[in-house]
Amino acid sequence: MDELKNIDQFIHEQKLRLIEKPDCAASLYNLGVALISQGKFDEAIDAFEESIDQGVRMFEAFVNLGYIYFKAGDLEKVAKANLRAVEIEPRYARGYANLGFAYLQMGKTDDAIEALEKALELNPDVVQAMCNLANAYLQKGDAQKSLAMNRKMLDLAPDFALGYNNLANVYHLLGEMEKAIEHCDQAIVLGFEVHPDFLKLLEPHRKKAKKKTAGSTKTKTAAKTKITTKSKTKTKPKTKTKTEKPSGTGKGKKTGKAGPKK
Repeated sequence: MDELKNIDQFIHEQKLRLIEKPDCAASLYNLGVALISQGKFDEAIDAFEESIDQGVRMFEAFVNLGYIYFKAGDLEKVAKANLRAVEIEPRYARGYANLGFAYLQMGKTDDAIEALEKALELNPDVVQAMCNLANAYLQKGDAQKSLAMNRKMLDLAPDFALGYNNLANVYHLLGEMEKAIEHCDQAIVLGFEVHPDFLKLLEPHRKKAKKKTAGSTKTKTAAKTKITTKSKTKTKPKTKTKTEKPSGTGKGKKTGKAGPKK
């Protein structure tokens, strides 16, 4: 409630400043940002467009427009808005990341890769760009590049659930089922809702892994029993030398596709 009051107060302040100075691009931009937070997208668009008309380098206004267009499902406008942003500020990594996302959703994979690689060249820590670039590589049929990018992303953001889901899909395509299951399970633990069809694809391999683990456990148990029995019937030597106890065999090992930002 207090946050809503603060936003209302902020909007009121920006409108007062605009009464005094109607052509203030900064106040118009700030007003647009606040209106987005209230879900008043049509009013926000008006504010951003006017800030662009009044300002000189309002590249962030274009990025925010792109976000609104994304919420409306208009990918063409998302791409155009972010393209204008990076034309104004060629070093703006977020603009390239959003542009790459839009291209990827539009099926323009090569353009997406170019934009996303540029985003990471400018800022190697944009997780959104890494995630979408990994998917773009996979769409191009380069599973190894996708694998490497997903791993790099998870090194940077180890709690990014979507990343584990994507990596599970890559491992599945590569035929590494145990790793696919492991990463799928981790995505679920982190709260990601894995697609039911993918879970069905993994189920036979999950059952196979369980049988393998169960069989291994039985074999080890039988071996341990056999060793123990021999040990009990063994005659103790008369000399006072220490005898080694049978070492334990141990336990068997358990087996185990980010939108634009404002």
